[in-house]
Amino acid sequence: MGMNARRPPYLRYRHDLKARARKLRRDQTAPERKLWYEFLSFHRQKFCRQKPLGAYIADFYCAEKQLVIELDGDSHFTDDAERYDSIRTSALRSRSLRVLRFTNVEVMQEFEAVCGRIEEALGKAGKPPARFARSPLVRGAAQAPSRRLTSAASSGH
Repeated sequence: MGMNARRPPYLRYRHDLKARARKLRRDQTAPERKLWYEFLSFHRQKFCRQKPLGAYIADFYCAEKQLVIELDGDSHFTDDAERYDSIRTSALRSRSLRVLRFTNVEVMQEFEAVCGRIEEALGKAGKPPARFARSPLVRGAAQAPSRRLTSAASSGH
């Protein structure tokens, strides 16, 4: 980091979330595995999986860019879950973090578009590398109500 680079905010590490985060890393969903192994794990920006941030565990986190990526499966589409996700997103934003949310269906069926949105959020214009155009998309994922690549990251950051 250069002299003028902004340092990521300090987020207290909750040791009581460590075991749960390890279990979540070990028991990833198919969309989490796809996004991690086909894009984020070798990205030039360093990402962590299932990262405890304050009172929450983020699916993916890039500290340098202060970016949280959340994947929402079927359990996120109830009224109670959507309220919880909204509170969680507000709490993360209050710590100067940007939050991108994608549905599992989007990751599995619109992978290139998801990767493109992540690149945009990281401050890179253009399409994802060509290798993603050749990546076979997994079809047949259960259709869940779609939030169509919506993002909380466009909130002024």
